[in-house]
Parts: sequence; C-alpha cells; structure tokens
Amino acid sequence: MKIVELINKVPVAINNEQADFLNRFNEEETISKQSLTEREQLIANQLTMQDILLRRNQNGQIIYTKKA
Repeated sequence: MKIVELINKVPVAINNEQADFLNRFNEEETISKQSLTEREQLIANQLTMQDILLRRNQNGQIIYTKKA
C-alpha cells in the first residue's frame, strides 16, 4: 500500500498495482484508453473513481490524465 495526496491535500491509500500504473504518468502526460490492457483499464477506472485520475473525451477518444 502507498499513500498519495490529492489536490486538496487529502491522503488516499492505493495498492502497489495502482501505484505502478500512476508511475506511467511520470513518462507520459496523457494515456489513451485504447493503449491499455483490460486490467489497466480497470485500474484506471478505479483511480478515476478515487479522484486521482481525470478521464476525458478528446476528439472521440478517451484519455486519462493525472490530476495536477
């Protein structure tokens, strides 16, 4: 388990798999849903529900970005 801080400084616990996925945003600013495996899509959805990631529709394509 790891702890991340949200924008409003609220700590949220995430598991190691979610933390590994979040580390991908250190290299890429946005990640397309099409480039993710089914498991990664599930993790991205979990992080979106925890208010850690932002899911947007950009020109008909779903992308994920880390909340700043």
